[in-house]
Amino acid sequence: MGDFSAETISHIDRKYIQDLLSKGERVDSRAFDEYRDIEIEVGVVAAKSEGSAIARIGDTRVIAGVKVLVGEPYPDTPDEGVTMVTAEMAPIASPLFEVGPPKEDAIELARVVDRGVRESETVDVKGLVIEPGKKVYMVFCDLYTLEYDGNLIDACSLAANAALLNTRFPEMKLEDEELVQTGRELEIPIKNLAVECTVSKIGEHLVIDPVLKEEMVQDCRLTMAIDTNNHFTAMQKGGGSGPISMAQIEHAMDMALEKAEDLRKLIYEATGRKV
Repeated sequence: MGDFSAETISHIDRKYIQDLLSKGERVDSRAFDEYRDIEIEVGVVAAKSEGSAIARIGDTRVIAGVKVLVGEPYPDTPDEGVTMVTAEMAPIASPLFEVGPPKEDAIELARVVDRGVRESETVDVKGLVIEPGKKVYMVFCDLYTLEYDGNLIDACSLAANAALLNTRFPEMKLEDEELVQTGRELEIPIKNLAVECTVSKIGEHLVIDPVLKEEMVQDCRLTMAIDTNNHFTAMQKGGGSGPISMAQIEHAMDMALEKAEDLRKLIYEATGRKV
């Protein structure tokens, strides 16, 4: 997701990209504040999950699957259900990814997407309770990278949100301390929807939705989660240790704010469900 080896980065013509930016151009001819084409499709693995979605941003493609299980609540939150996001970056998506346990990039990816969901209180966790202190619904969202050409975070955010809205699962109740199905089907209680927008800083320039070549030469990136009230609920700096000024942060926030509602509309259109 941007923290790659110097050997890999050396294959990218830094000067070429920076010269283009100084002329107001990008490697794929987009405007600085323009996303690539975006597609979202839901219900793609209905047989193996309660909800699912594929999101594509340009040549970056990810799939999200949601499983809903029943378990015990955490002791300190007996009246709340559980949500969790995990991510896998498999070599099938890019030669930059390695086989084996989740690496730092995959852990960071899951953490950033999870923060976007959690800090915005996307899921009404109190609505996931079957019996307080005893049984709750546990919502697991698993993200898998299928193709990688930059900006995994935003693609995963779109896929995760769409999959959560697409999820349907059987209602359960406790009878004589045993779980039984009621015959009803439930949706995940969604009370907010924060989309994540990523802006890369390359030299003195800011570009939204960086492609891989831009990520390779970026100084750093900012990912911002923006909810349905246009509030910033989370912000993460990553993708490099380069500095970024307060004025540049404010500019990046303005860029993200202009795109957030468009991203939400794409999710609503794909799922047929609006928050």
